[in-house]
Amino acid sequence: MKMKQKLIAGAVALSAFAGFSVPAVHAEVAASVGVSNMYYWRGYDLGGGAALTADINVSGNGFFAGAWTSSGDESLGTEYDLYAGYAGEAGDFKYGVSVVSYNYPELGGEEKIAPGDYVEIIPMIGYGPLKVTYYDAVAAEVSPLDNKDYSYATAELIFEKFAVKYGQHMDDGDTTSSHLDLTYKYNDKLSFTVGTLVDDGDDEEADDATFVVSLSLPIE
Repeated sequence: MKMKQKLIAGAVALSAFAGFSVPAVHAEVAASVGVSNMYYWRGYDLGGGAALTADINVSGNGFFAGAWTSSGDESLGTEYDLYAGYAGEAGDFKYGVSVVSYNYPELGGEEKIAPGDYVEIIPMIGYGPLKVTYYDAVAAEVSPLDNKDYSYATAELIFEKFAVKYGQHMDDGDTTSSHLDLTYKYNDKLSFTVGTLVDDGDDEEADDATFVVSLSLPIE
């Protein structure tokens, strides 16, 4: 009971960050912890070894808000993200938009990446198994994450057990690199991903396959 009360209290605080409140009687709170053999980010192994993750999420009436944290980023250190958004569907058509603030409290030097320093707006649309998502950096105030011209887009085919994703990194509209992932979802807790960078002309790591194992356990 104490754990559930703590989760609900955290969820209320996070919904305030989102700029809305979710009625408690309709809210659903979920939390989990996880581990993977690497921090795999948009086609790249971030090089910090195994990654430990945790998250808490509150949702209701299509709105959601939450926090997610991970180790395993060799360059930027421990990360925590704050996010909020809305998602809905009409028949086979799905849509949504979210806002994410990425934060790195262990980043060295005088400047720290704190809430609001690096933010992406993320619209999504989908139909049937197809989902297209766009990530647009709208705030990038602190080095090394100080490029507002950066964006990222994905196109995914998602089935019950398998998913295929193509992701593309862009700088001022020009493609800088891209990747292709194939994921097998063994069950709700365990998944396997094979990813490879696609050769864009100047990427020395292209065609090197990456194998990712991810395990997530709910906190109940």
